[in-house]
Amino acid sequence: MTAASDLAHPIGPHTVEEWRTAEHPDDGSRLELIWGYYHVSPPPGGPHQFASGALYRALWQAVEGNDRLHAVSGVGVEISTAIRTALIPDVALLNTLPTTTSFPASALILAVEVWSPGNSAHERETKVAGYATAGVPYLWTVDLHAIRRTATLRAYELVGGVYRERTPVPLSGDDMRVALPGPVEVSIDLATLVP
Repeated sequence: MTAASDLAHPIGPHTVEEWRTAEHPDDGSRLELIWGYYHVSPPPGGPHQFASGALYRALWQAVEGNDRLHAVSGVGVEISTAIRTALIPDVALLNTLPTTTSFPASALILAVEVWSPGNSAHERETKVAGYATAGVPYLWTVDLHAIRRTATLRAYELVGGVYRERTPVPLSGDDMRVALPGPVEVSIDLATLVP
């Protein structure tokens, strides 16, 4: 996966500061800033919420009692003022207390994105590049396959400014339980990501 510097893209008119003070939708939609342009995503659907909830619970349990790491869902992250990008990962692991509505990229240790069918390849690549440019150490992405009722989870670690995929480690022979690479030990049964 490439860093944002590898992508040529015109910068739009809006800034991270404008995004921070903008009126965000109150219907569950998400207002993100990508390359200086506002993007409004519809409220996440049931399968999306189900998967992000399972990952949030797994992260919450992994950091319970740790006063340095905090699992949160749906908070804003100010990725970069230079490329005018601010995102709302589905789940985040922060290295600071979650006392505000948005956080600098330096507070983000892990971003989790559950991709919906409406997320274009360009949007996915741009978000991944934004996280890489911001120096976010870990990224997990989830693709939901509604027809097969399965999920594909990919884990990445930032190495030299580029995300390298790290294979989740199977924990037993027959089930879907895996250990996820990241800043803390997290295990999850992939079957719990789909309703």
